[in-house]
Amino acid sequence: MIHLEWPWLLAALPLPLAVRWLLPAHQAVKQAALRVPFLDDFAGAETVLVSQQKYSLWLAIAAWCLLVFACTRPQWLGEPIEQAVSGRDLMLAVDLSGSMEAKDFFLNKEPVDRLTAAKFVAGDFINRRVGDRIGLILFGSQAYLQTPLTFDRKTVMTLLDESVLGLAGDNTAIGDAIGLAVKRLGKQPENSRVLILMTDGANTAGEVSPLKAAELAKSKNLKIYTIGIGADEMIVRSFFGNRKVNPSVDLDEDTLVKIAESTGGKYFRARNAEELNNIYLLLDKLEPVEKEKQYYRPRSELFYWPLSLALMLAACLCALRVRL
Repeated sequence: MIHLEWPWLLAALPLPLAVRWLLPAHQAVKQAALRVPFLDDFAGAETVLVSQQKYSLWLAIAAWCLLVFACTRPQWLGEPIEQAVSGRDLMLAVDLSGSMEAKDFFLNKEPVDRLTAAKFVAGDFINRRVGDRIGLILFGSQAYLQTPLTFDRKTVMTLLDESVLGLAGDNTAIGDAIGLAVKRLGKQPENSRVLILMTDGANTAGEVSPLKAAELAKSKNLKIYTIGIGADEMIVRSFFGNRKVNPSVDLDEDTLVKIAESTGGKYFRARNAEELNNIYLLLDKLEPVEKEKQYYRPRSELFYWPLSLALMLAACLCALRVRL
């Protein structure tokens, strides 16, 4: 069906008549008469002139009507389409500190750094969240809102893929990331606020301590799921031979457990890409919040059709004026 966005502009249709009635009539300029010996030769020319003037009048009326119709912004409304909405508002907080460059994960049997593995697995997770609104927080020494809550999963995945190590600083501000999530999710329904925080270290920066931020999250009914990422052991080759090291020695699991438990969430440990993927599969089972079904109707703008016709008629009218 055709819909007029601004139908009240149709009231401008009689405007030319109002101008004609209100403004004084045009006074014809008196000029010296041209006397010719044969008046019958000009009788046909006068008839043509009158017909051209009537034709110009109808062209002007049609152009004005089309112009006013274009100004009302006509649109074509398609059939209503149901939009899948689960009711969840998920915020992902991803650590971009310098320690995420440790290559203790494997994808396709190739060693990759922790951030690359996180991007790969989180990308699949985001792609499966049809109907959820998803936001993205990147944190290091500071926490930044990279993507506000949106249904546009493709944009969230793109911005996550474009993130690089050290973008937010080399330290880890876990408390600030939680505080930013509380601020962005505070106005959402209480039983749909979820934060998934992934880090490989301990809080070493920021203005707010993680546990204090967790208390604030609890007061706002924000459920936090924390993920500690990093292998337990790693083979390091050196001049003196191979030796085993623990690349996750700086991971503060106690704090991450307390954050999750105090907010009603859960702590997960991801030592490799498979475990990380299994964690996101478990998170997929979060119970949705029931909401009323939402519908939207696709709209196509049509104003340029009457506008183009109005301009064409105006061009024809100008051409007739030049001939007259």
